[in-house]
Amino acid sequence: MKRKIYDKLVEWKQQSSGKTAILIEGARRVGKSYIAEEFARNNYKSYILIDFSKVNDEVKDLFTQYLNNLDNFFMLLSAYFSVELYKRESLIILDEVQLFPKARSAIKHLVADGRYDYIETGSLISIKENLKDILIPSEEEHIHMYPLDFEEFLWALNEKNLMTVVKKSFQERKEIGQLLHRKIMDLFRQYMLVGGMPQAVNVFIDTKDFKQVDKQKRLILDLYGSDISKNAGTYSLKVRNIFNKIPSQLQKHEKKFKLSSLQKGAKYREYEDAILWLEDSMIVNNAFNTTEPNVGLKMNTDLTSMKCYMGDTGLLLSHTFDEKGMMTEDIYKKILFNKLEFNEGMFMENIVAQMLRASGNSLYFYSNSSRENCEDRMEIDFLIQKNKITSRHNISAIEVKSGKNYTINSLKKFMKKYGQYLNEAYVIHTGDYKEENNIVYLPVYMAGLL
Repeated sequence: MKRKIYDKLVEWKQQSSGKTAILIEGARRVGKSYIAEEFARNNYKSYILIDFSKVNDEVKDLFTQYLNNLDNFFMLLSAYFSVELYKRESLIILDEVQLFPKARSAIKHLVADGRYDYIETGSLISIKENLKDILIPSEEEHIHMYPLDFEEFLWALNEKNLMTVVKKSFQERKEIGQLLHRKIMDLFRQYMLVGGMPQAVNVFIDTKDFKQVDKQKRLILDLYGSDISKNAGTYSLKVRNIFNKIPSQLQKHEKKFKLSSLQKGAKYREYEDAILWLEDSMIVNNAFNTTEPNVGLKMNTDLTSMKCYMGDTGLLLSHTFDEKGMMTEDIYKKILFNKLEFNEGMFMENIVAQMLRASGNSLYFYSNSSRENCEDRMEIDFLIQKNKITSRHNISAIEVKSGKNYTINSLKKFMKKYGQYLNEAYVIHTGDYKEENNIVYLPVYMAGLL
């Protein structure tokens, strides 16, 4: 599968010239190991992949006993894996490095030596148990890997030119036209149902069988459950409770996660570690309420008011319809052809969150439930800000609408009250591109371009 992160690895190799290692961080099963090995095969004379989920203690001992003698370290490593290493032409991959933090700590010495390049891959990298008693190397660059985005999904389906048309429409601020828009929306619905986990996409390409796709997604969900049990420590029960409640919380109109749904009188501080664990695992994308939507969204964050989205919308679908442990092919097809009555809004909002996050945006929303002034009472699904602050007008407000008939009262109130901060006002919907009354109506498949 073609992944955009590959080009970022090529750029790192060219610019770093061995002065830094790069850490690919992402949720389990997003394809970190695959892309690291694919990059190694195509860009180096030789490579060694050390998978710390499989490797024996003899290899681990090299990182504790031989770092003071790197000649012997590399000689033994080369002999064990039967791979000849070439100065400045070989790559060493430390796969699932969170399982052996001492190897991550060793990066400082290995990079300073300068003989070879290093890629680390890992999930749960920021979990405090995986940072205990190690020195985080300053020579380590970080890069996040997410599930396939819509363009990568189209590449996998061999629809290689559609996104070029989408980008042109977005840049020129013009509609695509109904014929092509319908085709892209059909493909986007497939993307929403399948999701972006590489194994699920592979099964879909090979079989076009949604039942088989669902089976693959449930294996991933089971793996996440196992990770929670093994790695979340003393608060694993709280993590699991939050994870299991995500679908029911997203089905609510305002989508906010109510801790009271977990336990009567629950306080944020009691669940903070569990919430952060899920976010660090990249299983979820958390969005926080900003109390003052101006230039510094992060400075005005209310951590006690949040939305919790699944990192992959295809997984959310399987996580939601899990009464019998399997979604039937019939249910998938009814959703695909819009013939099943269900809360599509939660999946639309989730996939927009997924696309915004993969594009490098932090997730914020605005919620004001004022009982004193109806003009202050509003809910804005997402707020994002420009990369470069050029004026006071740096914030874009986003409302997500799944149906054909909808109101945008909150967005109009927001534009009136906070116009001095507003760069653009967007409605993300299932229709074609249009502009009306200073509002941009954006097809949902363009959300990743914001």
